Amino acid sequence: MSTADLSPPPPRSTTDFFGDATDDSNPLWFKQELFLSPEFNPETYIADLRTFVPFNTLRSQLQSHLSSLKHHLIDLINRDYNDFVSLSTNLLDVDHAVSRMRAPLSDLRSRIIEFRDAVDASLVKLQTGLRHRAQAADVREVLQLLLDAFHVVSKIEKLIKELPSVPADWSNGDVSTYEKSHLSNGISVQQAENESNVRETQSMLLERIASEMNRLKFYMAHAKDLPFIQNIEKRFQSASLLLDASLGHCFVDGLKNHDENAIYNCLRAYAAIDNTKSAEETFRVTVIAPLIEKIIPHSSSGSKGTSSGDELEADYQKIKKDIEKDCTFLLKISFRENSGFHVFDFLANSILKEVLLAIQKGKPGALSPGRPTEFLRNYKSSLDFLSHLEGYCTSLYAVSKFRAEPVYTDFMKQWNLGVYFSLRFQEIAGALDSALAASNLTVVQAADYGDVNRPALTLRQSITLLESLRSCWSNDVLVLSCSDKFFRLSLQLLSRYSNWLSFGLRARTSDNRDGTTGSEWAISAAPEDLIYILHDVKVLVNEVRGDYVGQVMEVLSSCPSEVLEPIKQSILLSGKTLEDVVPLATDSITRTLFAKSEKDLNHLKGIIATFRMTNKPLPVQHSQYVGGILTPVKAFLEGERATTYLDDATKKELLRSTVFKITELYYELASEVVANAKKAESSLLKIRRGAQRRAGASANASDPNLSDTVKISTQLFLDIQEYGRNLAALGIDAAEVPAYRSLWECLAPADRQSTISF
Repeated sequence: MSTADLSPPPPRSTTDFFGDATDDSNPLWFKQELFLSPEFNPETYIADLRTFVPFNTLRSQLQSHLSSLKHHLIDLINRDYNDFVSLSTNLLDVDHAVSRMRAPLSDLRSRIIEFRDAVDASLVKLQTGLRHRAQAADVREVLQLLLDAFHVVSKIEKLIKELPSVPADWSNGDVSTYEKSHLSNGISVQQAENESNVRETQSMLLERIASEMNRLKFYMAHAKDLPFIQNIEKRFQSASLLLDASLGHCFVDGLKNHDENAIYNCLRAYAAIDNTKSAEETFRVTVIAPLIEKIIPHSSSGSKGTSSGDELEADYQKIKKDIEKDCTFLLKISFRENSGFHVFDFLANSILKEVLLAIQKGKPGALSPGRPTEFLRNYKSSLDFLSHLEGYCTSLYAVSKFRAEPVYTDFMKQWNLGVYFSLRFQEIAGALDSALAASNLTVVQAADYGDVNRPALTLRQSITLLESLRSCWSNDVLVLSCSDKFFRLSLQLLSRYSNWLSFGLRARTSDNRDGTTGSEWAISAAPEDLIYILHDVKVLVNEVRGDYVGQVMEVLSSCPSEVLEPIKQSILLSGKTLEDVVPLATDSITRTLFAKSEKDLNHLKGIIATFRMTNKPLPVQHSQYVGGILTPVKAFLEGERATTYLDDATKKELLRSTVFKITELYYELASEVVANAKKAESSLLKIRRGAQRRAGASANASDPNLSDTVKISTQLFLDIQEYGRNLAALGIDAAEVPAYRSLWECLAPADRQSTISF
């Protein structure tokens, strides 16, 4: 190795950090090792790099790499030149060696080609043979199917001919006649047994024929385009008609005679040919229709006078008894476990279908919601009838299948619950609206709409609300499937009543009372009338939060708890909204009483005129107007209505709110009077001093008489003392009234400022 090979590599340029091509190094994106990968694809490699490397840059880099490879190859040759030169001397007689190796390989190739051709020829023959074999198998299968179809048709026709003949008297036989003859003599018993054997034999043959008919349907469905099948289709149709007629006759005969074996075989035959509708229709026409016709006449020849009115309860009771008497035997057979008769639904498609038809034709008025009370009774009776029918089902699957039948759905659609609720809504909400539309409060004196331990409501409007709320959940009104609508109606009733009270009371306290529609009752009501509102609201709130919530929860007890809890909270929230009316009524009463007391308080302004520019002595007793300030409040709270309908807490709240407002006004007027007196006295004093200076009198001369301000303040102080005693008589500590404390501080002498005493 030369010293040139040990020389250090040239320094790396700064452009290498950015991936640019240099003479001494490759960019970061150029990976030489990728060229040595077995999966290397030039086109893919160039396509990937062109997405972020310009084509010219890529080409120059590849050319640079090629040049470096060539230089590297030359370096390798120069380094091992002696070995390279001696390479040709070692390749002596190469052509001869190649010829010796090529000969056996060529022979092997020709033999492989011959073997491949032989295998291909054998494979073609084998595939051709398999194809012919498959075609032959298909033809043989079709032929076998046609032969089977022919044999089945022949067998069906033979079995139909073997059906035993039925005596004419037996075909039209009467069960009661046979029962009588069965009891009368032994010959009739033998005859009945023979007829039963004939019927059972016939039903068994029909079951076999039905099974063969099912097989024939299968064959015809798989070869329906073949001429042979088309030719025997008429024979199939003829056999099918004979089978239907014979099967229907045997089934009817078995129903009339309650022959369980014959019915069992006939039902298996109907199930085999997938003709359950015929069995259900035959049972409906033969057994159910005559029974229903006797109870609910609906045919053109039937008598219309045998059933009174549109009530269905009595009719349903009779139908239940007849079903139990005449239909239980068939229902037990159809619901027999592991019998395969689950495909039949005699409850829906026979019994319920005929009942619905009879009601629609014989008693259409029973389905009319125009008479809500009768409609609800009929609807509940119908639900009870459906529950009775479901009682014959022996499993949950049978019940769900019964409810999924189109007849069941059609029966439920006959009851227009939407119209029924609309009529009830108009009835219930209309009654409340009519009561609330009155121009004044209607008092019901002797009404007892509460329990013994609960006070009664006093206003017709409140009584109507409670009756409406109870009607929403009463058994005579509520339809459980519409409980969400009745729940919404009950909330609307509470909201309507609350808004009626709030709107009227706000209009009463507003300044603009003219032209306020819907609030005439509140504007014209006396404060004593508002006592009824306070009383009724309290009773209603207790009712809503107590028994009413319990009633609703009991009715909806079948609902899950996650549904019941929001319902309960919604009702309680409506009670809270109703309770929010109490402050409005209390404020309205307070304003009215305050307005009456304000007239007496205005006499306070006359004190200035009493002592201004007069020589009256210092007052020693309170003014006469003080005794009348609290008279309206006292008269209101001690009145008959307040003592009867207001509890102590409500009366105390009314008293406190009224006294606070009166005392605040008292303080404003008294402080204004004192301030005006002081201003007038100050002005008068300036005038007097000016006059004295002009007259040459001493400016320090003092008036031996007391000033008017002192007399006025003394009089006001005596008045508020009496006012405080009046408050104490009503049970209110004057010291606890903020406005009174301010009043005392304004009027009391300096030595009595710290203690309020009368």
